[in-house]
Amino acid sequence: MPASSSHLPEGFLDISRVLTPAHPNWPGDAPLQVHPGARIAQGDSVNSGRIDTSTHTGTHVDAPWHYGDAAPKLGDVPLSRYLGACRVVHVPPGKFVTPDVLDDLPNPLPPRLLLFTGQPAQWQIFPQDFTALDPDFVRAAARRGVQLIGTDAPSVDPLTSKTLDAHQACLATDILILEGLNLTLAAPGDYTLICLPLPLTDVDGAPARAILLPAGTLP
Repeated sequence: MPASSSHLPEGFLDISRVLTPAHPNWPGDAPLQVHPGARIAQGDSVNSGRIDTSTHTGTHVDAPWHYGDAAPKLGDVPLSRYLGACRVVHVPPGKFVTPDVLDDLPNPLPPRLLLFTGQPAQWQIFPQDFTALDPDFVRAAARRGVQLIGTDAPSVDPLTSKTLDAHQACLATDILILEGLNLTLAAPGDYTLICLPLPLTDVDGAPARAILLPAGTLP
């Protein structure tokens, strides 16, 4: 279950993954470590700590610079791109999300499209097999007005991909990427998305807190 949904107003839903020590990350990325700093029990005035982790830990955004060396870094992406109307869609099991998922959806779509592919609320180990995005799906979503795609999977491309075709399709269509969502409690339908990446600047991505509000809650 999301970390703090019980403390949110009725109708609000935390769709961020709970970050626990050693949270499983992409193979080769630094796991989450929280190192102790000052401790009141040891005579210090406060308790403090130091966080070490990948920029792609848990629920996170990919800045376009992550997959395009001449593309914008996170500090150049307007925060408004992560805020506003969205649609949650449950997709059938499979290796890829394909364009036919859009067949029964409105045209145009809201600017933000979040995909529940069946990932659990918590990862005990990093998923090796998950539903990625067919690049044709990305291009079809762009034609319907989508400007951000979010997924509960750890990536929009398969684990073993070297060409990152879905990432490159997002780059070509100016679609932003939000990965690692927890959508287990999000029913299909329209919402307002509030996604707040850490305010880092010259980086390739950042962990984010993402919340769904009832549709129309914000302009």
